[in-house]
Amino acid sequence: MNLSKEQLDVQGLDKIKTDFHYLVTLFKEMLHSIGEGELADQLPFNGHAPTDHHFHSDEKLSQAIGICFELLNLAEENAATQYRRKSETEFDLSSTRGSWGETIQEWKDRGLNPEMVAAKLKNIKIAPVLTAHPTEAKRLTVLDIHRELYLCLVQSENPNWSRHEQDQLKYQIMSLLERLWRTGEIYLQKPRLEDERSNLMHYFTNVFPEAVHLTDERLKDAWINAGFPEDLLQWPEEFPVTQFGSWVGGDRDGHPFVTPEFTKSTLILHREAALKMIHDQLVDLAAKLSFSVYQVAIPEGIKETLALTAKQLGAKGQEAMDRNPSEPLRQLINLLLVRLEYTMNNDSSMGEVGYFKSASELSEALKQLRELLEELGATRIAKQWLFPAERLVQCFGFHLAKLDIRQNSAYHEKAMSQILATSGLEDHDYGTWSEEKRLDFLNTELKSKRPFLVGGVSCGPEADNVLGYLRVVKEYVDAYGTDGIGSVIVSMTRSLSDLLVVYVLLREVGLTDAHLPVVPLLETVDDLEAGPDILRAYLAHPVVVAQREAKDQFTQEIMLGYSDSNKDGGVLTSRWSIYKAEENLTEVANEFGVALCFFHGRGGTISRGGGKIHRFLESMPAGSMSGHIKITIQGETIANQFANRLTAAYNMEMLIAGTAKQTLINPENNKPESLYRIMDQLVEMARSNYRKLLDHPRFMDFYTKATPIDVLEQSKIGSRPSRRTGQRSLDDLRSIPWVFSWNQARFNLTGWFGTGAALNEFKEAHPEDFEILKDLADRWPFLKYRLIQIESNLLNADAEIMKCFAEFLEEEDVRQEFMDMILGDYETCLQRIEDLMGATAEERRISKMQNNKLREAALKKLHTIQLDRLKKWRAVKDKDEAQSHQYLLQLLLNVNALSGGLKSTG
Repeated sequence: MNLSKEQLDVQGLDKIKTDFHYLVTLFKEMLHSIGEGELADQLPFNGHAPTDHHFHSDEKLSQAIGICFELLNLAEENAATQYRRKSETEFDLSSTRGSWGETIQEWKDRGLNPEMVAAKLKNIKIAPVLTAHPTEAKRLTVLDIHRELYLCLVQSENPNWSRHEQDQLKYQIMSLLERLWRTGEIYLQKPRLEDERSNLMHYFTNVFPEAVHLTDERLKDAWINAGFPEDLLQWPEEFPVTQFGSWVGGDRDGHPFVTPEFTKSTLILHREAALKMIHDQLVDLAAKLSFSVYQVAIPEGIKETLALTAKQLGAKGQEAMDRNPSEPLRQLINLLLVRLEYTMNNDSSMGEVGYFKSASELSEALKQLRELLEELGATRIAKQWLFPAERLVQCFGFHLAKLDIRQNSAYHEKAMSQILATSGLEDHDYGTWSEEKRLDFLNTELKSKRPFLVGGVSCGPEADNVLGYLRVVKEYVDAYGTDGIGSVIVSMTRSLSDLLVVYVLLREVGLTDAHLPVVPLLETVDDLEAGPDILRAYLAHPVVVAQREAKDQFTQEIMLGYSDSNKDGGVLTSRWSIYKAEENLTEVANEFGVALCFFHGRGGTISRGGGKIHRFLESMPAGSMSGHIKITIQGETIANQFANRLTAAYNMEMLIAGTAKQTLINPENNKPESLYRIMDQLVEMARSNYRKLLDHPRFMDFYTKATPIDVLEQSKIGSRPSRRTGQRSLDDLRSIPWVFSWNQARFNLTGWFGTGAALNEFKEAHPEDFEILKDLADRWPFLKYRLIQIESNLLNADAEIMKCFAEFLEEEDVRQEFMDMILGDYETCLQRIEDLMGATAEERRISKMQNNKLREAALKKLHTIQLDRLKKWRAVKDKDEAQSHQYLLQLLLNVNALSGGLKSTG
């Protein structure tokens, strides 16, 4: 049966409803079975409208609704996977947007030479970086149950189950739902750094190896399907390089608990896990290479090499040979395993031949095995069984994931002042120096190799901490090389000196010759605008010139911050500032003949740069993608994107294929000048309107009362404090709770405010240019993607809930002033986007509208409970500790349920 795209879409929407109905029915049945029938009857799902009487336990109802939302999210995730499968079956691999199938077909249609494409592909390098930013409101135990439920949902689709097997599966799902019901949904204590690290380790060791493998298979299938020569894409070195990064144990910007000791233990844990993964893979490979000397003619040279290696490895080498006496390929792998075990134990007793100094040595040994298999005519065996082992070593090395080291520029200033004071410099208050004075001082110091201090001297908390973790890095680099160290990132980079001071600190611990990449993080709108001048001065500096000359392929990494620029200037200003920064920074890099690797500090929500990865990549300026990219995966988006195998592979494919596609796009030299003029005018209007809200003298009063920010600051969803220095100011508030609080109150204004008034003002002042905007909204990916994202935030907002939260500000005139400003922008923005897109949201966003409809009644119920408890909690929180604690727990549970329903936190 051949289906149209429209029919597939309908089937997909129907499947969500069917699967959700099945899961909720089982959940209600489970509740009835444990004596919670009244609660089950109150759930506002599956078309059921509960009675209006007040249920006896709002706490239980919140928890039950929250679980139902998670079941809905699982149903939607599974439906999306099945939709892609059906689409590719009915049509072809290119029918999935952003996939390798679509990308390679597009290259073929453009007439691109396969040899040129293959040459580009092997230079693609992507690095997802997992962070522990506190936006995951669900406990790890709960996430594990969600994974099991998802697998059961997938199993339930098997049409060949017998009735008995179906009953068993139903029983298993109900048991999981009972476990979920009886498991505490919220963190009652802040998770430890060790907990956050353990969560990430699960993805690095259990998810990403399989996701990379599946993505490679998708690339090979798409390549062959397009008719491109198979021999151009066979072995690991011909595939895009996929590596991984982590911030847990390295990101210490405002995080006092990331000690040097924790950094050290993290680096060792990464290494041990990587070596174990490779060890297990080689054991599996040995089992597959059961070639007998009686069946295969093994070259004499190989036999001699095996004998020599075994002799060099002593008794263990002989044991490895004796284990499989007539199977030389197994003997070869056994000898590699002996060397790997010596490497794992840091045992150099057998000399350099006894262990691997680096992952590249093992890669070379595996490549020689591949060449032997090809010589024996066993290329199929090499592709099937050896390729995954080679790819594992290529992607994870002996380090698993690169640990980035991040700290704030202001912290470095304090550390430098303490070092100078301890070393006896009279004028030691580095933080007060002018930029000119700093550069004179730093340039002089960087010509010298002597440190300021002798070992063991304490300077002060900031200096001791900085030097402590840099010494840990030094110890690791001396032992294992730099592969496990990512970048030294400077948050809030404002000037050249913010980067150069890091080199002085690196010199202090003896890391000058390690050539670690020092990376600016441009966060605010002003910093993004200043970025090109900072980069030009940086690339021209003698220290960086020397670093460039020391590396065969030098790439300069630059991190772009989405969250702080959004908080600073609003969503449209933030994205346009980043877009122009990418163009201008690329132009500067081209002057120096340097490739840039943009490190995108995206968050989970749209306000913080989130959204579909292929659309995000398509919206970048043409010519700004060198082929290298790093990108943060934060908070709840880690589980959303990678908890389940096929979803993980899909999101990995979107990232790699999207990067490759953007890399092969030619720079646009003919962009109309009017485009920049129009966008600059529009963005200036948007920023001005946005700042009217934030700069209002009563804004903090409104914000703290009209959002549950005070509740969120009591939550235990991350090990890091919600404020950088503990001050109660907007500037000190981190971007995550900023976004989270507005979302919980259904304003969502971090994703749209300022845009409505700007579009209206622009249309009235420049009607002809507004018509140009309509055309751009249809064909320019940047603007189209932005408008869709802003509209999504508007559709997720709820004017009635906003008004209810605003009631917490008692002065009616002030409250009305704020709400007139906010609701006016909200309604205008919806209308103007409709004008630009040429149709209503109901016509264009069918799936989105259904998604909202499925959630609407239950969200309203949760907000009713939330508003009631928030009022009661605020009334007693400074008077009755016991009652306050009870209300707070109910509010935190409500936060968790709402997060599931809204599919986002911060």
